Amino acid sequence: MTHTLLTRARVPALALAVALSLAACGGDDEGGHDMAGMSGEASGAPSDPASDPAFNDADVMFAQMMLPHHEQAIEMSDAVLGEDGIDPRVADLAEQIKAAQGPEIETLTEWLADWGAEPAAAGHGSMDGMLSPDDLRALDDAQGAEAGRLFLEQMVEHHEGAVEMAQAEVEDGQDADAVAMARSVVETQSDEIHQMRDLLASR
Repeated sequence: MTHTLLTRARVPALALAVALSLAACGGDDEGGHDMAGMSGEASGAPSDPASDPAFNDADVMFAQMMLPHHEQAIEMSDAVLGEDGIDPRVADLAEQIKAAQGPEIETLTEWLADWGAEPAAAGHGSMDGMLSPDDLRALDDAQGAEAGRLFLEQMVEHHEGAVEMAQAEVEDGQDADAVAMARSVVETQSDEIHQMRDLLASR
């Protein structure tokens, strides 16, 4: 009888101990799960902006190529604006090109600095539409109406190269501002190509 009572007394105590043990294990598991979840969230969150960049290689290439391309367009515009006897419509177009591309040069330069990328070497002929040194020399040497005609012919080709590069950025770029600039280049310079062709046809 005494043995039976002792046995019955031990059963609840044992059950309680087991329950407490399981509860403790469950708490450890829950705590471990929470830490793992936090660790997973921490590892998934970008600790460095470079781990999830807002730009890609296409953006960098666009800026590196468009920068010297724009710089040459301004050089060409300055060359024709320095001549006497230029058709006022050609002079207006050259001023329009400078006004549009000057600010874009500053923006492109800032982007490359922000992205930790170096400007590309302004090698003539390495990009679509870029004039060679001989082409630039011919424009510098031309005078009057001939300078205006040569400027229009060269700038049509130059703009066509810029439009191609901009279209590639629209398709492959990631940075929203760079893609927006590329869209603007396509629209603006396509319109200017039509203007220049009309001017050439009217000569």
